[in-house]
Amino acid sequence: MEPPSLHLGGELISGRVADRLVEEIRHGCYAGLDRLPPEVALAQRLEVSRTAVRDALSELEQAGYVERVRGIGTVIHRAVAGLDSRMDQKLEFTRMIAAAGCQARQDHLTVTRQTASPRTSALLGLEPGQTVLVVCKRLLADARPVLYSTDILPLSLFGGHLPEAQTFGQPVFELLQQCCGSQISSTIAHPHAITGTPAVRRLLELKPGQALLELEEVCYDRLCRPVLRSQTCYTDFFDFSLVRKLV
Repeated sequence: MEPPSLHLGGELISGRVADRLVEEIRHGCYAGLDRLPPEVALAQRLEVSRTAVRDALSELEQAGYVERVRGIGTVIHRAVAGLDSRMDQKLEFTRMIAAAGCQARQDHLTVTRQTASPRTSALLGLEPGQTVLVVCKRLLADARPVLYSTDILPLSLFGGHLPEAQTFGQPVFELLQQCCGSQISSTIAHPHAITGTPAVRRLLELKPGQALLELEEVCYDRLCRPVLRSQTCYTDFFDFSLVRKLV
């Protein structure tokens, strides 16, 4: 009997298998192959059930890393596997900066209480006049400013017990998980080319005529509730890719 694919350490086994396979495809034993072994062989090697492997391969196919073709097998999409900064996946800025050979650090962290604007109230499903926390910070790669973010969170998420100010310096998804028990599972994002406000342009040390990429997102928890409005301005330090699955 196959062992059940239940939660292990807070994560689904299939999710951990998917992460392991991506690493193996990029840098491990499957790095030189154009196809993955059959499900049975993968399950034996990874010491998990075939169900866990099948679910993991579905995740990889949905993300574009592989294509499962009847009569051929699981084909590795090498062009996708080689992408580092995908806008259609969770962006880890410190890892992206480290991959460029730089050290990430942040400054200009501010946390203020404000009355939600009509736009924020509509996006986050808030009543008029509700209070939100506005968290702003700048990220640098070595000494070069590369990103400025504004995260807006309903004060009600914190149940009246705000953490210390420095806690807001951590990645906002980790903050929500740690302090509010909210796990972000999806976002709706809208990218825009913008010039930026004079204040943001000064903080990012932009040259005249240099544009920014703004990513405006509404983030949802596992119950599909909007819990965060995020507006992030990126300089041309970042080189993003977007994988579009058409089949």
